[in-house]
Amino acid sequence: MSKVSVLVVDDASFIRDLVKKCLRNYFPGIKIEDAVNGKKAQAILMRETFDMVLCDWEMPEMSGLELLTWCREQPQLKSMPFVMVTSRGDKENVVQAIQAGVSGYVSKPFTNEQLLNKVKQALNKIGRLDALLASAPTKMNSAFGNDSLSALTGGKPEAVKPAPVAAPSKGLLNSPPVQSTAAPSAASGRGQGQLRLSSGTQQCVIKGLSIKEALLVVRRGDVLPQVLESAVLDLEQGENAETARLNGYLHAIVAYEPRPDSDWLQLTFRFIDQDAQKLDYISRLIARGTAQKHFVPGA
Repeated sequence: MSKVSVLVVDDASFIRDLVKKCLRNYFPGIKIEDAVNGKKAQAILMRETFDMVLCDWEMPEMSGLELLTWCREQPQLKSMPFVMVTSRGDKENVVQAIQAGVSGYVSKPFTNEQLLNKVKQALNKIGRLDALLASAPTKMNSAFGNDSLSALTGGKPEAVKPAPVAAPSKGLLNSPPVQSTAAPSAASGRGQGQLRLSSGTQQCVIKGLSIKEALLVVRRGDVLPQVLESAVLDLEQGENAETARLNGYLHAIVAYEPRPDSDWLQLTFRFIDQDAQKLDYISRLIARGTAQKHFVPGA
């Protein structure tokens, strides 16, 4: 029986590498190819046969939804499993994907278990799951271990104490940390957002913003966020409640206050989106002065 083959499509190399490593760790015999956008994937699908596609939604040149629509118009690809791996988890987006013929949906940020379950479900429907499981180890290997991949997808490695406050990244609109136990807040309700991790969603304050990353302050919880953990930052700004959903990962985590038991954490959230519309949105936020120059203690 031929190997099970999967095409991974995402404009962020970080996510492509994450998905490929997860699948290869759990299914050593799987065959994987990748593409940087829907247009490249379309060219590959025209010359090669795959058992399924794992695809992002928002990509330059051709989006995931456009690729899905095209696939369903091709006789040889009409029944091929097509799973969306995206931060677009709103009801209207899910309905839109279902109407276009999507086979499954994985919301970012995701865990290894969530991704693998969707892959198994999709392949089971076309009778290819047995071939995939035949190559799997008897026990879960490092795909679920205490390593950077597990942290990347929201796993829970052993928690470490936050490091002392580090100097802010060059080029960010920032201010010195406030040495106070009071909750930081953004003036007039601006400079705030929601950070979505696999462990849950929490409010954050935007301390600094550049075209490549954002400095965020969040309350410390029972489960510490992890360096390299995949995350989604939802921002709602402007008079028209303009919303952006930005994909990225946690590049650095430090204590917001200069003490090991700080109630607040400062996170460096590195963007991975290459979508021109999102880059333009971030540029407009910077120009508008979304990032606060100071915090108002006591909120």
